Amino acid sequence: MDIENKKEAARKKSLGELGELFAIKTLVDEQYDKIRNLNDEHMNEEYADIYCEKGDRRLIISVKARNKFGVDGKLNGYYNLGTNAYEKAKRASEKYNAEAYWMAIQFDMNYYSVYFGTLECLNGANAIPVKKCEKGQIGTILVNKKTHYFDFNFYKNKKE
Repeated sequence: MDIENKKEAARKKSLGELGELFAIKTLVDEQYDKIRNLNDEHMNEEYADIYCEKGDRRLIISVKARNKFGVDGKLNGYYNLGTNAYEKAKRASEKYNAEAYWMAIQFDMNYYSVYFGTLECLNGANAIPVKKCEKGQIGTILVNKKTHYFDFNFYKNKKE
């Protein structure tokens, strides 16, 4: 792997980790309890990144953090859940006795938004349709264009 590919892989991994931190902060703000980053216990847990509870509900959440805009400057409209997401979510749900959710965290240079929903609301789609999330048509908007106060230059998509 050449140095540019290594840098790009590090950038993407770091953006994912940043997304998980923002996801945890959002869950705390939304008064969820027993929040655990499952990657701290077992790296690359099937489907789920975070486990949490609220009342008598147990949730496992797949966190997808992305740049709001692609390299071409257009909206990054779909966040893929990964290969066999529904099968993996079913196994993880059984393992943790929890409902499968997703959280899409959209970053741009100054702001971030957090969208949240059940796997079922995607009706079998393998990607989160962020345009519909922005319009409130799918899932719930937990954070809407909130200032993040950090230098985003490292995380933004690079032009070739």
